Amino acid sequence: MKSKHYLHGGDLDAVSIKHNIDRNSIWDFSGNINPLGISPKTREALKENIDLIATYPDRNYTKLKEVISTYAQVDSNHIIVGNGSTELIAMTIKCIKPQKALVLGPTYSEYEREINLLGGLCDYYPLQESNDFRLDTEDFIASLSVDYDLLIICNPNNPTGTGISADHLKRILEITQKLHIFTMIDETYVEFCDDPGVYSAVPLTLIFDHLLVLRGISKFFAAPGLRFGYGISSNAPLKATLLKLQNPWSINSLADFAVQMMLTDQTYISDTHRLFVSERKRIVNELSAVKELHLFEPAANFVLIKILTESISSDYLLHELLKDHILIRDASSFPFLSDGYIRFCFLNPEQNDILISKLKTLIKNRG
Repeated sequence: MKSKHYLHGGDLDAVSIKHNIDRNSIWDFSGNINPLGISPKTREALKENIDLIATYPDRNYTKLKEVISTYAQVDSNHIIVGNGSTELIAMTIKCIKPQKALVLGPTYSEYEREINLLGGLCDYYPLQESNDFRLDTEDFIASLSVDYDLLIICNPNNPTGTGISADHLKRILEITQKLHIFTMIDETYVEFCDDPGVYSAVPLTLIFDHLLVLRGISKFFAAPGLRFGYGISSNAPLKATLLKLQNPWSINSLADFAVQMMLTDQTYISDTHRLFVSERKRIVNELSAVKELHLFEPAANFVLIKILTESISSDYLLHELLKDHILIRDASSFPFLSDGYIRFCFLNPEQNDILISKLKTLIKNRG
């Protein structure tokens, strides 16, 4: 597996320092964050309740879990909250202590990092570019064995943008249950899908107790700074162990309150869904006509693109666009991808138009 130093998507401070650019002037197409910003309801409520910072949060987060329960349509007893989904990923891996894990890739690097920190081995099942990075479920199932004690799936997947339907996930879970492979499904981007219910494994937590589904607020609700994530599982022993591993008051009072506002702002949720259904379709149509690029059909709020012209690299496009203070993601740091791949998320229509225009110009001038 290759190793390459890279800047994490959305790391504007590092980009600002490295390239001597004013952080606030950067259009960030790399972080996959909702361009609408935090919900208006949340913004106003936080202003009026800033004094919450002077109080301890409810140690059991009872009201917060009730709001999540309504939002995700699950039993509140099946919910565990964390200081970002990253904390829950780390705690779950510590709880499972996998000797050998299987990860669907290319994907988010944090999974492998946490597995390696505990001395476990990490295998990748590579999604095939020849199939546009869509999963061949039966071939994947054939690769599973009792040698694995943990399976991690990001769905929709980052960076490919491809999704696995709930029906196919159920088929996978039936096999991992027989093989005693604990399965963690990261649904960070599922709420951006045209129909999240097509892809979400949340209902499957009622059927399978060897399953944990993770979600957060960083991307869809544009609040990475609050550091909040939640997990859903019907596995009571797992939840009890996770709570033992977790520090008390892991979620601060403002995050506790803000998340309750976010998940109940139906206008914001509807506006976001409407924006991404429209922009995803428009951008796919626009870029599919550029013969120098191959676009992989996205289910989420970002798109992975292969550059078909050898004279143009992902690094070249990254640095040329940064001259205009536009930041995309060089996807070459992901497993199985080379310097011929870029990824960018969808911002507001006007910003998307400018990025697409500049990409076309760079390709034309370099060709």
